[in-house]
Amino acid sequence: MKLSARDATGYFKRPDPAKTGLLIYGGDAMRVALKRQEVIAALIGPNGDDEMRLARLPAGELRKDPAMLLDAIKAQSFFPGPRVAFVEDATDTLTGVIEAALSDWAPGDAQVIVTAGQLTAKAKLRKLFEGHPNAYAVGLYDDPPSRGEIEDELARAGVRDVSNDAMTDLVNLSRELGPGDFRQVIEKLGLYKYGDDSQTISADVQAVAPQSTEAALDDVLNIVAEGRAGEIGPVMQKLEAQGVNPVSLCIGAMRHFRALYTAASDPGGAQQGIARMRPPIFGPRRDRMLRQAQGWGAPKLEKALGLLTDTDLLLRSAGQRAPAMALVERALVRLAMMGQRR
Repeated sequence: MKLSARDATGYFKRPDPAKTGLLIYGGDAMRVALKRQEVIAALIGPNGDDEMRLARLPAGELRKDPAMLLDAIKAQSFFPGPRVAFVEDATDTLTGVIEAALSDWAPGDAQVIVTAGQLTAKAKLRKLFEGHPNAYAVGLYDDPPSRGEIEDELARAGVRDVSNDAMTDLVNLSRELGPGDFRQVIEKLGLYKYGDDSQTISADVQAVAPQSTEAALDDVLNIVAEGRAGEIGPVMQKLEAQGVNPVSLCIGAMRHFRALYTAASDPGGAQQGIARMRPPIFGPRRDRMLRQAQGWGAPKLEKALGLLTDTDLLLRSAGQRAPAMALVERALVRLAMMGQRR
């Protein structure tokens, strides 16, 4: 039988121990592995592996010894409780072996959990499980987790009181990260909030979210965007001493002001424009950029982008003789002065 994506979410949390087996397949190996871990843990409990109620059967070994699967299904553990025979990375070449084992399955035997890569609708392994009266097949695709799935992950990590803004940040983050990386963020958040009963807010999410590679340039870009022209010189000296490339700095400034322009020109307003940013912007940084976008406005930001584009072209010009960092600093000072004018 085939499980829909909606039904599969509930089934992974509460699988039926009376079923013969389950096939989980998909192109994202990490996504498949996480769901397989979830369903096996729900079937045999946290101590099932230690109590020898889980038999792991790599596909390569099963090809060499097809009887391994049936032996694992029928074998009895020294400990009571449900058992699982797990076949990893199966392909259509194992369909006959798995079909024979499913045919000999009886109540009380170990449930057969099979994982596979992407399978077409005509794949024999997929047809076997979809056509079996007492087994399920679930296809996992690259869709981001739903809000309900994120809430389940948070609950497992011990994070329960989450503000609306923090949840929005997590939903946005789940659309940018892979499933494994996102789960690590949730686990970090659980550790970060361990013993802290206060509500989880955007700043907490920001503290555990992966940091942008342009984080070192944020200070000077915020100084410019906030019109603090007098502070630019000392910060530029530090950046130059750290070996920051002038072209990279100009590109970073263009990216920052383009993001502000995108937010300021959004039909739904700057706040909605910031919320749509990809990759997502979190916590205090989001609030700061929102204030910058609202303070500048779309027309002035368009002029700022023109100035930065001209500077970038000048830096790349073969006939340009002025020091590159000096050209960038002049452009940033002019931008800061432009931002001061209302």
